[in-house]
Amino acid sequence: MKILKVILGGIVLIVVLLLIVALFIKKDYAVEREITINKPKSQVFDYIKLLKNQDLYSVWIKRDPAAKKAYKGTDGTVGFIASWDSNNKEVGKGEQEIAKIVEGERIDMKLRFKEPFEANDDAYMITESVSETQTKVRWGFKGSMKYPMNLMLLCVNMEDMLGKDLQKGLDDLKVILEK
Repeated sequence: MKILKVILGGIVLIVVLLLIVALFIKKDYAVEREITINKPKSQVFDYIKLLKNQDLYSVWIKRDPAAKKAYKGTDGTVGFIASWDSNNKEVGKGEQEIAKIVEGERIDMKLRFKEPFEANDDAYMITESVSETQTKVRWGFKGSMKYPMNLMLLCVNMEDMLGKDLQKGLDDLKVILEK
């Protein structure tokens, strides 16, 4: 019986320590990748501002081509919402809304994940002219984890996890636009 109390006391102590540590761990994360595409900036921006085009280059959307998709509003304008619903746990259920557009420069999106977990994050795509025929595209993702879930940031490297998917999407975007 004494050993059981010691074990339970040790478990409680570990949980309390983890909760205290979580108070001091960052809650926010940001990941960004970029690529240079051999097309003029206006052509690249006109393509990426249409969320429906992400079906062709977004790694996450391509993980389940059978996912149910729905759209509200006019694609490429503020307020447009693209939603998805998938049985694939890597895809889940959620929606993406165009929150702001700086024409020819930047598109900001709100991401609302509903399943397999709930989260509200931000994404953006920025175009920058390198030359008349080359455009740099930056794709970024910002989010946060609430206390005590932020403990996961100690174990999960968001830079690696999201970064490779963002880069793969940009690589695919480059192939599509340079055809």
